[in-house]
Amino acid sequence: MTFKPGIRAGVNLSHFSKGDGYTYYYDAYNPYQVNNNDGDFSSKTGFYVGFIGELHLTKYYTLQPEVLYTNQGSKVRTPSGNEFNLDVSYLSVGVVNKFTFNSFNIHLGPTVDVEVDSNFDTDNDLDLGFQLGAGYNFTKNLGLEARIKRGVIPIVDTSSNHDNVVYSLGLSYTFDLK
Repeated sequence: MTFKPGIRAGVNLSHFSKGDGYTYYYDAYNPYQVNNNDGDFSSKTGFYVGFIGELHLTKYYTLQPEVLYTNQGSKVRTPSGNEFNLDVSYLSVGVVNKFTFNSFNIHLGPTVDVEVDSNFDTDNDLDLGFQLGAGYNFTKNLGLEARIKRGVIPIVDTSSNHDNVVYSLGLSYTFDLK
């Protein structure tokens, strides 16, 4: 059993899932409604950065706790065609089960996200999510990772059930402790 601390950083492509009915927003002091069935929520670009700890329990299995700052949200299009970002940032705590086969690895596990900043009124300051991904290790310390995370707690207008959906691509680097 070995432990290696490290860092993760990369880019997020996030959006809110479609809900039922309509959602009301306020832009420049004017209320308007967005029809959730017309595809008015689209992806926006954000980032993530944070710390990881790789606890190698067997040759093929690693338990990887993570603490990340992550910027997520969605683009929204108004009925008049204006587009703007709904930004929400979280402190994300996750536990990834990492299964390694030579240089390739598979990731899965839960996350708990606590809101730290938002440019709109979210309905919940907490999100519970599940992530699935894959990675490739270039060296024993440097790897490329791609993941998808789906939140299960509605973030926007709980009557419409808009959840976080996040695609992430980034690098991880671990440090050898001696």
